[in-house]
Parts: sequence; C-alpha cells; structure tokens
Amino acid sequence: MSGGVSNPDYWLRVWAARGLLWVWEDRAAPVIEEALGDSAWRVREMAAKVAARHQLGDLLELLQQLRDDHPDRRVAAAAARAIARISSANA
Repeated sequence: MSGGVSNPDYWLRVWAARGLLWVWEDRAAPVIEEALGDSAWRVREMAAKVAARHQLGDLLELLQQLRDDHPDRRVAAAAARAIARISSANA
C-alpha cells in the first residue's frame, strides 16, 4: 500500500459529517443539507444525526422525504428521530 486511502471515498464524507456532531458552526448547515442527498446512504444517515443534534429545522422537509421514501431503514429511522427531536424542541 502506498499510504493512500484504501477505503471507499464516502467514508471521508461520513467522518466529516460525524465531526460536525461535536464541533458545530451554523455556516455548516448547507453542507448537511447537501449531505442529506449524498449518493452514499451512510452519509445521509450521519447527516440526519447531525440535523437532529443541532436541531436544523430548515431541513425538516428533506428529513421527511428521507423518512417516507428512503429504501434503507437505517436512513429512514435516523430521519424519523431527527424529525422527532427537532419538532419537540420547537413545540
């Protein structure tokens, strides 16, 4: 191995989003919005977790689409949890 990354490239996006669970700035919200539409389901799942943690209410519509239409149960469940957390915080 030549020292390069041997894992699928989506792992970099997953871990970048995961970092935003713990180190947050509001200017990162558009990145999470984009990540909710990423081609890799693991990125979408992590983005939903970040949206929940930081209560990103502007993303509710995208989260509802993932909850209702996403074929992967893990993504749909993460979106449902995010919706519940955001909704309860805004109630």
